[in-house]
Amino acid sequence: MSFIDLHVHSNASDGTLSPRQVVCLAKEAGLSAIALTDHDTTAGVDEALSAGAQTGVRVIPGIEVSSTYEGKEIHILGLFVRPGEAGLEALLKDMRARRDRRNEEMFSRFARDGITFTEEELTCGNPGTVITRAHVARALLARGAGSSLDQIFKKYLRYGGRYCPLKEHFSPEDVLRVLLDNKAFVSLAHPFQYRLGDRDTEHLIARLASLGMQGVEVYHSSHNPLEVKKLSAIARRLGLLPTGGSDFHGANKPDIQIGTGRGSLRLPVSLLEDIEHALS
Repeated sequence: MSFIDLHVHSNASDGTLSPRQVVCLAKEAGLSAIALTDHDTTAGVDEALSAGAQTGVRVIPGIEVSSTYEGKEIHILGLFVRPGEAGLEALLKDMRARRDRRNEEMFSRFARDGITFTEEELTCGNPGTVITRAHVARALLARGAGSSLDQIFKKYLRYGGRYCPLKEHFSPEDVLRVLLDNKAFVSLAHPFQYRLGDRDTEHLIARLASLGMQGVEVYHSSHNPLEVKKLSAIARRLGLLPTGGSDFHGANKPDIQIGTGRGSLRLPVSLLEDIEHALS
């Protein structure tokens, strides 16, 4: 049986490996296909596709888009996206502008306390990367500002805290509209990470399904067996297809491995085949 991973990140957003390195690692792990789903960007897709053609790993162009639902940040996955399409590019351009404004405010707050960053520290040699909190956290960790990334996030980078202003996000409705117009397959990423409770989690999934969402990420490194069972039942009730992935980020999430997550995640290629059939 061949296995896949439909949720992986590169250094085009907040991962630590290049798209090519991610694909090569997938090859070493014995995966037949991966989806590159960087945060709010498709900048790494071309490099990943090239590496996939060379290694024999199938690469699905994807994206993980941030949005806000009742004051909480939620993430929506698009698989088989079409990079360069006008509607998607307009959304991402607006998101980059919002992110840049937030980053400027964040760096201004740090500077007021005498903490400044160089471009090299933040980009780690990849000037095209989307700067996120993870980049700032790595820079602070390298300076010895904390003993772990988790400690640094809690001390310096909590949303709404001293240094980290809240993000400006689009609504889930806006994100779904753009991704569906792009002909992507859309699912909600890691539903139980939002800590909405069982009832409100199902309400969120049902609301997005009513807007055209086709899937839900049932299998994820953060989901325990009971949560997988609950999400599988919700998917069946709502007629949604299950998706899944490790949420691999390289060294930024060192306990998560591509293809296996925290050790037990093994996703059959039949998940991908069902998605493709739904899109056909």
